[in-house]
Amino acid sequence: MIHPFLFSLGAPEIILIVLVLLLLFGGRKIPELMRGLGQGMKEFKKASKEDDRTTSTDTNKSEQKDNN
Repeated sequence: MIHPFLFSLGAPEIILIVLVLLLLFGGRKIPELMRGLGQGMKEFKKASKEDDRTTSTDTNKSEQKDNN
């Protein structure tokens, strides 16, 4: 069983992660990485919304077909 506090992050852990990222990628590369991550998240949300609309449209069409 996984302990619930195993994945909680406090301030020291976040600072350590940021420092490691700075060492690995440097200060110039991090904004580019974050920008790419943000664009990827935006595209994922857009695709999931389109999928929801397509699914609801297909469901409505099949309900109308069944009623006729």
